[in-house]
This record gives sequence, structure tokens and C-alpha cells, in this order.
Amino acid sequence: MPRAGLILTLTAVLLSPCPVSPAQTAADAEKTRLFQAAATQYEAGHYAEAVAPLEKLVQEAPETFEVQELLGLVYAAQSQDAKANVHLAKAVRLKPDSVAARSNLAASYARMEKFDLAVEQFRKAVELEPGNFDTNHNLGEVYVRIGAVAKAIPYLEKAQRINGASYDNGYDLSLAYLLTGRLGDARNSVQEWLKVKETAELHNLLAQIEEKDGQFVAAANEYEAAAHLEPSESNLFDWASELLVHRTLDPAVAVFKDATTRYPKSQRLMVGLGMAYYARGNYDHAVTALLKAADLDPSDARSYKFLARAYDSSPSQATGVIERFKRFAELQPRNGQALYYYAMSLWKGKRAQDPDFDLKQIETLLQKAITADEKLPEAHLQRGNLKSDQGRFAEAIPEYQRALQLDSDLADAHYRLGQAYVRTGQKELAQEQLQVYQQLRTAHLADLEKQGAEIRQFVYSSKDVTAAKQ
Repeated sequence: MPRAGLILTLTAVLLSPCPVSPAQTAADAEKTRLFQAAATQYEAGHYAEAVAPLEKLVQEAPETFEVQELLGLVYAAQSQDAKANVHLAKAVRLKPDSVAARSNLAASYARMEKFDLAVEQFRKAVELEPGNFDTNHNLGEVYVRIGAVAKAIPYLEKAQRINGASYDNGYDLSLAYLLTGRLGDARNSVQEWLKVKETAELHNLLAQIEEKDGQFVAAANEYEAAAHLEPSESNLFDWASELLVHRTLDPAVAVFKDATTRYPKSQRLMVGLGMAYYARGNYDHAVTALLKAADLDPSDARSYKFLARAYDSSPSQATGVIERFKRFAELQPRNGQALYYYAMSLWKGKRAQDPDFDLKQIETLLQKAITADEKLPEAHLQRGNLKSDQGRFAEAIPEYQRALQLDSDLADAHYRLGQAYVRTGQKELAQEQLQVYQQLRTAHLADLEKQGAEIRQFVYSSKDVTAAKQ
């Protein structure tokens, strides 16, 4: 920001209108020189060099608005927000009717995540100058940032009326319409902006609008347009994920493959590729991709969740799978799910290699998993299976019952409990459980439906958080 006005103002402030001695005149001239030197350094981007003269001036002329404001701006430019805030607040106290001073202070509060104070200052700036584009836009943007989107819209709309050529404000307003469910307004706004300026982020935003409106083909087309304009990791993930969620599997695999080639260190892209392979029935490829995903981020549980599912259908890479689940359990020794995954991978892999494998280690791991997370239905189910496989049906029954207390839709638990009742001579109870099992299977409460829900959960949790354009 040009500082010439400040220099002239400071000169007027420091030079007294009353007769003064030559010594006083020289002192005032030195203050003006220091301020001018600091302003020149600030304009040139040499922020550290501007600090010393301003710190000296603030000691000699602490009630000078221009000194406090510029020192606050210098510290803000160096991301020293706590120091900046002190001087920007003092500047507002010295000149409470300054729109710029209040806006600078509000921005400082926002950087410090003191959003209530930021809103207060931006609102006062709007009151001081209601026809100012920046004051309306800034207040609207901070409302979006804190999630008070409905409050943002009137200010963003007013800013748009004041300056209809502002792309940033137009994007924020379109986003606010989307977030408040005004899909028609959001779509119209984005489409109008696309006529003026075609950008990847506008296509991506329009895709989100179409997705929320249930127009899945249109959404996929917009995500594709965004990815072609700007093949970023995020845009490619959004496009591929849209195809995957709606089970357009061959194109989903193709996009994920291209994306992982471009961004080989993206864990979420690798998980997506593994899920796309799994949904298409390419289980070996799914395991390979998910092993890579687990290596890219060993602490992310999502990789292991889908790896466990794929491994059930493709046990050929047992050694690599066991190694990853063991590492996950060691990284998170109090995570019941991690211990459960390790137990199951070890049980499946070792059983395939050696039918006489000692199951004590599996039983110990399952017990540790339950101790870590007592509300883990799958661990109870598998501990029941372990006991049943050893002929300990009476001991297995409480495990199945506990699993069903935690999740009554576990079809396999109903089936195995029914079998355990048969083996212990409780035929009526067995019949009840087997009937429930058949009902669950008929209602498709198993694989395909759950798989689709898990894919959607992964995609939506992995998407970049929708936020105002920075």
C-alpha cells in the first residue's frame, strides 16, 4: 500500500504550529526521516529493516496513528500476528473512524482465529462505509470462514452489486449459495462466471452443485472439465471418485491409474485405485494398490480397512499384507481395529500356509483387540469362529451373542450362532438365528450395499474441505 500520504500526515503531526526551537525542529525532522525510511522499506518488501526505525518512533511518539498502524502492518507482513495486533488495536483507538484501520485489525484477529473479534471490527468498518466493496466482501468472507454462511450472503451480494467484476467475491457468493442449499442461485452464478472466466475451480464448484442436486452425470462432466483444465491431485481425485461412487468402474480405474502416475505419493488416490479395482473384481490389483497406500501413510486406518476387505478375496500376497498389518498394530498398540486386522491377516495367511498353525497367537491378538475396544463386533465374531473351529461351541455362543448386541445386522454372526446352537442341541434357537440370517441376506444388508456406503464415506471424508477461495 502506498505510504506517501502517511509521510505527509506524520510531518504535519510532528511539526508543531507554535514557535519552536531549532533543536525541536531538528528532532521532528529526524522523526519524519525515520518514518519515511521505514515506509520505503515496507513498500519494497524489506519488512525486517522497517522494524527498528518504527520501534524507535513508537517509543518517542506513541500516540501517533500512522506510526502504530505501519508498525502493525510490518509485523503482520512477517506473520508476527500477536505483535501486529497490539499496534493495530492501538491505531484503531487513536482513529476509531478509520475504515482501513478497523479492516487491518479485523484481518489480524482473523489470522489469530479470534473470529468474534474479527467480525466485530469488520461490522464496524461496514457501518462506517456501507458502500465500500472491501468492507462488505471482507465481512462476508469471514462469515463464510466461520460457517455462518447465511449471514455472509447479504454482504457478498452487496459487494457484488458494488463491483460486479470481482471474481473472488463472485466465487465466494456462489459457494455461499451452495452451502445454504440455494442450488438454483448457485448454478446460475457459476454459469454466468464461466462465460467471463473459465477456471477449473468454477467447474469443480459447479460439479458440487450438480452432485448435491442429484445430477450425477452433469457432476461427473464438470469434474472432468476441471481436471482437464487443471489436472491437480485434488481435481483428479474428485473426478475419479465421482465415477467410483456411481459405479462407473472402468473409467474410474482409468482415471485413478493416470492420477497415481502423476501423483505417486498421494495416499488417497492410491486408496481410491485399490477400491476401484476391488469394486470391479480385480482383487489382486486391489491388494497391490492398497499395500502401496498403506506404505504412503502407515498411520491412516482407511488403507487397512479396504486392504482387509480385498485380502479376503485375494490371499496370494499374504506376506506383504501381514507385514503391513503388523506395522499398523505396532504403530497403534491401543487401537482395537489395528489389532483385529493384524489377527485376521495372520490367521488367514498362516492357515493357508500351514493347517497345523498354532492359533494361540490369534486368540491373544483378538483378546487384545477386545480389551482395547470392547465395542468391536467383528472381534467378538471372529473369536467365536476361532472357538467354533476348535469345537468349543458352548464357549463360542457368548461371543456371537455379544457381537450381535453390538451390531444386529451382522449376517455371519447370526449364521455362526445358529450353527453353534445346532452343535449344542438347541435346535429352536438355531432355527431362529438361521431365519434371521436368511432375512438379512434377502434384504441385501451385506456386501454390495455396505461396500457402496463405505466407498461414499471414504470419498466424502477424503475430499478437500469446501471453503471460500483464499
